[in-house]
Amino acid sequence: MASIASVTLDVADPTTAGHFYATAFGLDTQIRLRASEAPTTGFRGFTLSLTVSQPSTVNGLIDAALDAGATSLKPVTKSLWGYGGVVQAPDGTIWKVATSAKKDTGPATRQIDQLVLLLGVADVTASKRFYTDRGLAVAKSFGRVYVEFASESSPVKLALYRRRALAKDAGVSPDGTGSHRLMIGGDAGPFTDPDGFAWEAASPATLP
Repeated sequence: MASIASVTLDVADPTTAGHFYATAFGLDTQIRLRASEAPTTGFRGFTLSLTVSQPSTVNGLIDAALDAGATSLKPVTKSLWGYGGVVQAPDGTIWKVATSAKKDTGPATRQIDQLVLLLGVADVTASKRFYTDRGLAVAKSFGRVYVEFASESSPVKLALYRRRALAKDAGVSPDGTGSHRLMIGGDAGPFTDPDGFAWEAASPATLP
């Protein structure tokens, strides 16, 4: 089964961005950075989500991100599905931190349970077919609305969402042009999907 080893973000200053991600979220191998100033405006068509175990962890990670220079797009709040908030990193990447739990069950930690890459696509059904043809197995599917692929030991889980719905979930306008400033590294690549998201072949050492 195909898997994702890492995602590479194109940023203006990799050193500064690396300091932010280490300070805010404690991320290292899953997120890679490379210098690029490829033209891009507005919503870049994807978000990254950190799934954690309880609300206090959400609060801690969101607070650390804001202290490190992120901008709040959606303040942390309780909802029907759980608890979470959305921030935009200084490099422009949108991050959601969330939990399905509504109450803490232990002391606050910075433990991240899962990193999820959500791609905003024009046609969920067509993109689902494209990815299953390349070896990704579907774990959850809700018609033309949302698809989640099986991750097993993969460091990064992939999901597809309608572009407008994903932008709404992030608290931004769906409008945007230019580069996604994102490269997906895995054993299914290299290729470019119908919405312009590019994959590269990950080195054997980085694959699970």
